[in-house]
Amino acid sequence: MSPPSRNTLLTTLSLLSTFLASPVVAQTWTSCNPLNTTDCPTNPALSTDHIYHFTNSSIDSTWNTTAGSLRYSPTAGAHFAIATRGDAPTVQSEYYLFGGEVEVWMRAATGTGVVSSIVLQSDDLDEVDWEILGGNATHVQSNYFGKGNTTSYDRAIWHPTSFQPQGDFHNYTTRWTKDEIEWYVDGVSVRLLRSAEANGGKNFPQTPMNVRLGVWAGGDEDNPKDTIEWAGGETDYDEGPFTMSIKSVRVKDYSKGKEYVYGDMTGSWDSIEIVPGNSTALKTLNAPPPLTASQRWNKLSPGAKIGVGSAVGVTSVALIALAAFYCVRQRKAGRRERAMADLAFESEMRELSAYQIKMAKGGFAVSSKPF
Repeated sequence: MSPPSRNTLLTTLSLLSTFLASPVVAQTWTSCNPLNTTDCPTNPALSTDHIYHFTNSSIDSTWNTTAGSLRYSPTAGAHFAIATRGDAPTVQSEYYLFGGEVEVWMRAATGTGVVSSIVLQSDDLDEVDWEILGGNATHVQSNYFGKGNTTSYDRAIWHPTSFQPQGDFHNYTTRWTKDEIEWYVDGVSVRLLRSAEANGGKNFPQTPMNVRLGVWAGGDEDNPKDTIEWAGGETDYDEGPFTMSIKSVRVKDYSKGKEYVYGDMTGSWDSIEIVPGNSTALKTLNAPPPLTASQRWNKLSPGAKIGVGSAVGVTSVALIALAAFYCVRQRKAGRRERAMADLAFESEMRELSAYQIKMAKGGFAVSSKPF
């Protein structure tokens, strides 16, 4: 993400619960770095080309919401909103791509210090970014990192736009191969990075990456001064909510296999092993949708439909009979209760008459003692 935020990230990687709650590092983190241990889990492959429509929560089948929550709209897609301090809604793909393309239709969030981000990141902290500031209506930023190297911050480039990124949806695409990375805005290439240009290839992203989308407050008052300045100034949460919207995402994995495995601890492209087979993501995406009630009915045989109809008829008759029995019983109970109430009323009237007669004859004395 933003260069200044790396310092916070690298000092808190072991404190997952802490940095997940931090708006600065809500997206950029790794739970297990394959350069430090051989016990990290394998990376499930996407192994296909798929378009996700972010108009409903069906994306949840292959994406995880790692922070906050989303609100969905049938026309404007998923809304990632910062409503209060500490909000940093983020989603992350469950799959990885090993070379590929990521194409996002996004409307960036407004707000000073607010950062809308599209991040590709690997477990060993290779990274390719798009970052758009809420207070910058004329430029967008591309960036990359290799193995979490933050010794310099000269990799980010600001690209002028002919539109306001916060005003409408625009297409932000990243194409990544073993040899180069290219960034596009609305289909026009704005940057090309060759492997040799990234510190002789050492800082060139070359390990399987997942996709992370989110918005965070780089201008939060508790962030380092450098981060706040880079983000455009302090964020005033009273001016919110600040909402980033994503309408659709196309992800294409150039490699084909079940999963990706780090063959050693070098983190090089050639060290990655592709395990053959069908990926879990591919199986999930190709699974048929659940049948509707009418579709399930249409699939029944004529005999089964007759059986279901008969059962429904018998059940309906039984319910009607039960309702009638209940009504009759209630009516009988009502008549009994009415008769008892009438008897009680007559008894009370007799007592009242006797009382009135006795009062008229002076049958009651007034006590002179206090109560």
